Amino acid sequence: MSDESSGVRNPKPGIRRTVIGVLIFMLIVVAGFVHRIGQPRLMSEGELQANGLYLMDPPRDMGEFALTDHHGNPFTPEALQGQWTLMFFGFTYCPDICPTTMAFLDRFVAELEGTEAQDTQVVMISVDPARDTVEQLASYVPYFNEDFTGVTGEFLDLFRLATALNTPFRKVPGQGEDYQVDHSANVVLINPRGHYHGFFKAPLDLAKMKVTYRAARYLWEH
Repeated sequence: MSDESSGVRNPKPGIRRTVIGVLIFMLIVVAGFVHRIGQPRLMSEGELQANGLYLMDPPRDMGEFALTDHHGNPFTPEALQGQWTLMFFGFTYCPDICPTTMAFLDRFVAELEGTEAQDTQVVMISVDPARDTVEQLASYVPYFNEDFTGVTGEFLDLFRLATALNTPFRKVPGQGEDYQVDHSANVVLINPRGHYHGFFKAPLDLAKMKVTYRAARYLWEH
């Protein structure tokens, strides 16, 4: 029995075309929304600071320095060329801030994808060179992430670098051999030219740092 004889008619071609067009439009809208979510958000200076990132305008040349990484290799400005660097000043005998920050940075880089994951490095600069030898750093830094780099050197060289990056430190007096070192918990951002680009202010927040890091990269690259 035909559709006409049963009283049921096929939808008109125009209606089918309209339904298909609506579905296609909806797919385009959803795809565009997903794409926008995946793009870096353009943020103003005020928004960046409200979310914990302070940028240098313009980025500053850090000057020359000659230090040593935890593999025993020279660590000079060339080690900062061609990639973004998250730099933290700490020490291996630190009881709280340093291990917490290193573990945080491990979680942070684990969530990066694509180019961001490929050209981001993490460097811990020691503020306690008397105890943080190359061997000591080699047993400490890779515990958090095998790709992280630990750096030590002469006290004055380390102090000059820390001062250039607005992260001074000082040994707490009167504690004997089991002393502590006061230092900043901020994370310094170095751009691929090796220039001081800014810093993430402590306390660090994973979600905020992801958004501001992407925004800073986008602003610099465009």
